[in-house]
Amino acid sequence: MSDSKIRRRSGGSNVTIVISISLVLVMLGILSVLILKAKMVADYVKENINITVFLDENSKDVDVLALQKSIDAEPYRRSTVYVSREEAAKKLTEDLGEDFIKTLGYNPLQPSIEIYLNAEYANNDSIAWIEQQLREDSRIRDVMYQKDMIAAMNERMGSISLIILIFSGALLVVAVGLIFNTIRLSIYAQRFLIRTMNLVGATQSFIRRPFVWKGIRNGIIGALIAIVITVGIVLLLDRYFHDLKLIQVADVETLGILCALQILLGILITWISTALAVRKFLRQSTDALYSQ
Repeated sequence: MSDSKIRRRSGGSNVTIVISISLVLVMLGILSVLILKAKMVADYVKENINITVFLDENSKDVDVLALQKSIDAEPYRRSTVYVSREEAAKKLTEDLGEDFIKTLGYNPLQPSIEIYLNAEYANNDSIAWIEQQLREDSRIRDVMYQKDMIAAMNERMGSISLIILIFSGALLVVAVGLIFNTIRLSIYAQRFLIRTMNLVGATQSFIRRPFVWKGIRNGIIGALIAIVITVGIVLLLDRYFHDLKLIQVADVETLGILCALQILLGILITWISTALAVRKFLRQSTDALYSQ
């Protein structure tokens, strides 16, 4: 086979490898953005869970402010809202559509503090601990929250996260397998060159080095192409589906991390795949090379 044919075949293999790496890294990049979006939605839902702390109806403003300030200092607290008896009555009147105070002749509602939690504390175990701590305060008469709803929400989100994790892992395994086979096929055409270098006394590391560097170069080129495509897709989706707020999720810092990970994955996948493929042909006998 002439040198020109070898170069053309090698060039075609390099293009195929770069395209394969680019497509895989684009899929992983978009999937990462969607995972971040799903996490943001989950955190948003969790941070809208609140614990209602009911106070004594005769509580003084100074006591209420002191209690609210002590709660604000806790690590689980995202925000707190004080609701006076009058505000609670007004809200209930709006919900019922009638003035219940006129019917009863008095306002039976208690002042309360609504505590909104940080996402990592929005689970039943943490809330049970928070409830116990709150009930130990003599200024608090009762603590209420929707235990069943929180349990169901965390269970469903856990199932969704597990499904996404399994799908992502399966996609990564399949993608790496495809790239490995593509690289192995490109090196297959040069198996006799590898054997010749081995027979004349070249060490395995010396033989592997140019193939590995070429693989790393292809990985970097593929990653750079994938970065351009990924950022373009994110910008395009944000333009036509602005409600997804992908730019808010994939901000400059996050996109920078994702781009760095794409480059790192491109290098690692091609490096390992190339090294393994060359190692395979180095260990094969001459008869095996001709029989393939």
